[in-house]
Amino acid sequence: MTVNKFRNPVFGIALFYLFGWPTIVLADYGLNMTEGVTSVSKRVYDLHMLMLAVVTVIGIVVFGIMIWSIIHHRKSKQAVAAQFHHNTTVEIIWTIIPIIILVAFAVPATRALIAIEDTGDADMTIKITGYQWKWHYDYLDEGFSFFSTLAQDSNESRKLDSGIDPRTVKNYLLEVDNPVVVPINKKIRLLTTSNDVIHAWWIPELGWKRDAIPGFINDNWTVVNKPGTYRGQCTELCGKDHGYMPIVFKAVTEAEYIAWVKEMKSMQTRAAAEGDKTFTRDELLARGEQIYNASCAACHLPTGQGIPGAFPALVGSMITTGPIGGHLNIILNGKVGTAMAAFSGQLSDADIAAVATYERNAWGNAEKLAGNEDIVQPVEVKALRDVASN
Repeated sequence: MTVNKFRNPVFGIALFYLFGWPTIVLADYGLNMTEGVTSVSKRVYDLHMLMLAVVTVIGIVVFGIMIWSIIHHRKSKQAVAAQFHHNTTVEIIWTIIPIIILVAFAVPATRALIAIEDTGDADMTIKITGYQWKWHYDYLDEGFSFFSTLAQDSNESRKLDSGIDPRTVKNYLLEVDNPVVVPINKKIRLLTTSNDVIHAWWIPELGWKRDAIPGFINDNWTVVNKPGTYRGQCTELCGKDHGYMPIVFKAVTEAEYIAWVKEMKSMQTRAAAEGDKTFTRDELLARGEQIYNASCAACHLPTGQGIPGAFPALVGSMITTGPIGGHLNIILNGKVGTAMAAFSGQLSDADIAAVATYERNAWGNAEKLAGNEDIVQPVEVKALRDVASN
């Protein structure tokens, strides 16, 4: 017996009838919209159901009349077609009735659109910035921010010849390292923009999506009434790793949210303090490998070989084996005219020091340094930042 996992059972049924294959269909299949967990999503869902009911009735009536006419006026019953070409009354009726229906639809639809755009009186505001290929969340009222990237287990299993069965990875391609956390029953204003190309931030249960466009800020709002974890994805084709920037939106009680905010602020305070810390070589290499796999391997590959014509190799590169100043400058500020992004706003001084140390020691690069530094400390990164700011 063949087990076929299809989201649509039609495929499994087709295999049985076409080829006679015994098939078990394990399907997650729905015929309707997602109802959602917010007031906006419920309003959109109710509007959809109302319109669906009306057009279904119209369809049944129209096709019923057509079928009845075909059956009762067929040639075998010696039906004789009526000879007329114009009826003013009928034409007025079939023009006025659709207009009335459209106007009736327009009233609740307009009210829903106005409600969706009303971002006033928000209890909190989160700025969402799309990057290739991650999300940045800035809690403007709380004064902290963080990046959210694809979870490490999904990132490892998605790679070619990884040897990992994606079906063994929980929430494959739909899990992140840092989820968005919000309190329930609070109006949350969400500002979306982009640092590079057009992205789109979308969670089905919220009932809407917003494009993240460079140089523009689009806003929306939501009130989540039910605690839970809701998942979404970027829905705008934004580059080679478009499919690997999921969204995880976690709604919790207000007490849990306050505790989470406290922990996030504490973590960022500790991260800032690391700028003056001196790390051992092993600490830098271990941390640098983790950061490289999360932030750099998508373009330069885990082997450092890059992609010819698109992303340069780091193995034996003049950057990774040359003076440390040039290496750090590329990581901090990127390179104009290329796909190399600036990581000065994405990584801390300690993170940049660690990833630079890893790149200068991995893939045999340490043997080609020719007297250049192979270990970088956060204070060196901080000094470059200070020079740039002045």
